[in-house]
Amino acid sequence: MTPAEQHEITTTAPLLRPDGRLTEAGWARAPLLDCNLEQAAFYPPPFRFLQRFRVKRWDYYGVTTPSRFFSVTLADLGYAGQAFVYTIDLDTGRYHEETLTIPPGRSIVLPRNSTAGESRFDNGRVRMTFSVTDAGRRLSVKWPAFGGQPLAAEIDFALPPEHESTVVVIPIRGNRFYYNRKINCVPAGGWLQIGPERTEFRRESCLGNLDWGRGVWEYRSFWVWASASGFLPDRAGASRRTIGVNLGFGFGDTSAATENTIIVDGRVHKLAQVDFTYDNRDFKKPWRMVAPDGRLDLTFTPFVERVAKTNLVIITSEVHQMFGRYQGVVRLDDGETIAIDGLIGFAEEHHARW
Repeated sequence: MTPAEQHEITTTAPLLRPDGRLTEAGWARAPLLDCNLEQAAFYPPPFRFLQRFRVKRWDYYGVTTPSRFFSVTLADLGYAGQAFVYTIDLDTGRYHEETLTIPPGRSIVLPRNSTAGESRFDNGRVRMTFSVTDAGRRLSVKWPAFGGQPLAAEIDFALPPEHESTVVVIPIRGNRFYYNRKINCVPAGGWLQIGPERTEFRRESCLGNLDWGRGVWEYRSFWVWASASGFLPDRAGASRRTIGVNLGFGFGDTSAATENTIIVDGRVHKLAQVDFTYDNRDFKKPWRMVAPDGRLDLTFTPFVERVAKTNLVIITSEVHQMFGRYQGVVRLDDGETIAIDGLIGFAEEHHARW
């Protein structure tokens, strides 16, 4: 498959038809499909009331600064909800994470689409709000006991309409599906405070990313995802270009499109197949990502491993998320070849039973 052979979605439509089947599979530069999850029909009619326990929805945000990675997530996994926040010191590799598991139907609000509305959770102690604004996104977080210290953050993402996204619609057998929007390299401003330590986020040096996912997976699922957002050194000052990487594989029918893209200055450059080579017995060894058509050849060298495990009997999840540096070359749609050297990002392997 070449990028030209992948199906690009270019018109607005409902995600699902009245019979629960996808309107179309493929990829897009913007979230054009209305996420009408109420039309899902993957169980026979007598058991359709159980579907709500199998639908998964999440909003994941990350911010890469010169010295820190900060991330917040709200997720409704059907059987339960989760709110979590973590931060990684990119100089020392030290990280801390707090997770809150929430009974089903309690307090988590996630909007229908990624283009409007507010995601929020508030249990009287922990408060998280992700709002779509005219200028982009606003994140507001209060977590009273983050490693024994209060955490608070106010962050704005500057997301102009012309900034493109990596959007995929992937069929999964049994009338299941995955609808996903990822955005890389969004200038982020604001602040993070943990106890007495305050980190200022400045748009000229801090970049945000979003992973917005909605769908219904098979009960046992697996995927690999690699992402990075950073700056190219080929220009000085405010004019320097941004570069993002979004790569992945692992589930569903990707014959219509993969999620593999390079993002330069907010413009998506579509890739086809990318092959991953890594050692899942030792995730800290270098990873390789190579496109058979020669458009991408990257080595990812981890320097810290984040492990997140969930065991709620019905739901289990294990994530090995490696943070490290990318090095190699990519080729854009217009033929320009870009050398990547030391780009901070992550790569993860995720196994779930949900």
